[in-house]
Amino acid sequence: MSFFAILLALVLEQARPLKTDNQVFAAVEQWTAWVVRTFDAGTRPQAWVTWGITVLSPALLAVLVHWLLDWTLGWWVAVLWNVALLYVTLGFRQFSHHFTGIREALENGDEDKAREFLAQWQQVQVGQIPRSEIVRHVIEYSVIAAHRHVFGVFFWYAALSIIGLGPVGAVIYRLTEFTQRRWQAPSADGSLPSEVLRSVSTRAWQAVDWLPSHMTALGFAIVGSFEDAMDGWRQHAQNFPQDNDGVILAATAGAINIRLGGAALQPVVEGMTTPDNQDSSSTPGRVASVAHFAQVVGLVWRTVIMWLVLVALLTMANLVG
Repeated sequence: MSFFAILLALVLEQARPLKTDNQVFAAVEQWTAWVVRTFDAGTRPQAWVTWGITVLSPALLAVLVHWLLDWTLGWWVAVLWNVALLYVTLGFRQFSHHFTGIREALENGDEDKAREFLAQWQQVQVGQIPRSEIVRHVIEYSVIAAHRHVFGVFFWYAALSIIGLGPVGAVIYRLTEFTQRRWQAPSADGSLPSEVLRSVSTRAWQAVDWLPSHMTALGFAIVGSFEDAMDGWRQHAQNFPQDNDGVILAATAGAINIRLGGAALQPVVEGMTTPDNQDSSSTPGRVASVAHFAQVVGLVWRTVIMWLVLVALLTMANLVG
């Protein structure tokens, strides 16, 4: 069932991408803001309670609805519920339009427009960085976005589907990523969650993302240059400021022989503190060029197909068994 749910969700998301101003995202924003206002007391135990209510309550609701539909209306209705959950929690089209716009601007020789798109996408100060640095940053942001919007959700949904908890995995991963990102930046009224809650959300995200990030890096190594990707993973992952992202970027650099890492772009929003904005050491490889965009797209899609085939085989084994 997990294979069909993932496949249908990916096809639906490609055919009709979810708009960024949709009601589901707005409801999640309101939910997280309400929980912070109500439960954030500035102490570590209360911070974990706040995080748990924010993330685990919707996950529990998602799996209860799944079980209820399966029990009352049949497994195929439960599959449709899973497709709906995956449709709002994963998808390339949630970020790929940024990648496409910057790539087209660079192919047309309009570097100023590419810089503008990059600044709008990541809310960073771009300045007059050269063409190769535009490409390098776009590749880094795109690979991490593909992991967080596709492979991470994909992994936890498929893994927990083995014990009937697929919806729990998808919802927990997406909300854990959302809370650590949202709680690091000021809200519309300029307020921030307590420092301890921001710390807890970051620790929770690092824990939840640890295994998926390593599986994404392994997937890139398998479908790319395996030896170079594994060497980059071992030798250069620690050079990046955030451990989980560093594993993915180091494996990507080796898989397609590209130089990643270096000076970071600084955020525009005052008070935003994310590890991604810290400088890192460069990996060996060729200087980033527009031609690498096609290699990155191919790497990501080959990895998607590989994991889909693996999930399909596991689904067939489960049906036969």
